[in-house]
Amino acid sequence: MQLPVRLVHAEPLPHPSWAEIIGAERRFATRAVGMQTGEGEVAAIFEGVSAFQVGSLRDELPRHLWPDAALLSRAPDLLAVSTHGAGYDTVDVAAMNAAGVLVMNQQGGNAEGVAEHAVAMMLTLLKRITEAHAAMRAGTAADRPALMGRELSGRTVGLIGLGNIGSRVAEICRLAFSCRVLATDPYLDAATIAARGGEKVALERLLAEADIVSVHCPLSAETRGMLGAQALGAMRPSAILINTARQFIHDEAAVLAALESGRLAAAGLDCWDREPQPETANPLLLHPRVLASPHTAGVTHESRTRIATWGARQLIGLFLGGERPPRLVNPEAWPRFAERFEAAFGRAPTTPAPAA
Repeated sequence: MQLPVRLVHAEPLPHPSWAEIIGAERRFATRAVGMQTGEGEVAAIFEGVSAFQVGSLRDELPRHLWPDAALLSRAPDLLAVSTHGAGYDTVDVAAMNAAGVLVMNQQGGNAEGVAEHAVAMMLTLLKRITEAHAAMRAGTAADRPALMGRELSGRTVGLIGLGNIGSRVAEICRLAFSCRVLATDPYLDAATIAARGGEKVALERLLAEADIVSVHCPLSAETRGMLGAQALGAMRPSAILINTARQFIHDEAAVLAALESGRLAAAGLDCWDREPQPETANPLLLHPRVLASPHTAGVTHESRTRIATWGARQLIGLFLGGERPPRLVNPEAWPRFAERFEAAFGRAPTTPAPAA
C-alpha cells in the first residue's frame, strides 16, 4: 500500500484528540486549511490528497473549500470526505457520488449534548428563568406572579425527526417528565417510532397539538423553510419552538412575527441564518421571549472528544484497514470508490461492494 496517505483537514478541528490519533499512526501526511486559505492555493494543497476532514458549518469554511464539483476538479485523487460532526451542509453529496468519493459523518457523537440542550431550553422557557434573572438584576422582581411559569411535566412534546438526538429527547421527556411524545419522521414507520417512545403523526397534527415543537432533522431541500409563517400559524399560541438542529429550517422573520403577534409563546434557537451572528443586532436576539445560543448545543467536552475520535478512527479504518465506514452517508458511492481505492493503493478494500 502506498504510504503515507495524504490528508487535508479544516480548522478549527473539533478537539485536539483528532490530530493526536491521526498523528500517532505515522502513516498519514496532514495539512491544515481554513478561512485564511486562498482559492489560488487549493489545487496545490490538494495535489495527491486522498481524504478531506472538513467542517460542516458554512460560515466556518470559505466557499472554495466546500467539497463540491469545483473542488473535485482541483482534487482529482480525493477518495473520501469526513465531516467534523453529524452535519454535512458544506458537502455536495451528489457530486461526491458521481466521482466515487465517500462521505462520512459522526452522526450520534453529539446526541447527548444536543438532547440535553434542547430539554434545557424547554425548561428555561417554560419556567421563564431568563426573564426572572433579568428582573432580579433590574430590581423589578417584587411581583412574583408576573413571572409565573409552566411545568414540562405531562405536556405534549412534538419532535420533528426521531434519529439519535430526537430519540434521546423523547426518552428524557417521556421518562423524566411523563410527556406525551408526537413525532414526524418520513423515514421511520409507526412501529419504529413507537419503539423509540413516540406516536407517529403528520406534521400538521404535530403542530396543532404540541405544547413544544423541537426540531431534530437535517437541513435538506424538504426541510428548508419548513417552519415558516403558515406552519407557525398552525401552532398553539401557548406553544414553544426549539431548534437545535440546523439554520434555515425555521424562517427567522416568520418566528419574529409570530412572537410579536402572540401566535408563538417563546422560542429557543441554537441555529441562525448567519453564524456567527454579525455585530448588528438580530431582532430575535433582543426579544424577551427568545432564548439564544450560538450553535453550541453539541459543543460539550464529551461530544467534541467523541466526534473527533470517531472521525479519526473512521479514516484509519478506511485507509489503513480498507473497512467500510460505520457512519457512511452515501453507500451508493462504495462500488466506484472501491475501484478507485484499488487503483490508488494496489489492493481492494477488505469490505466488498454490496450486491446490486
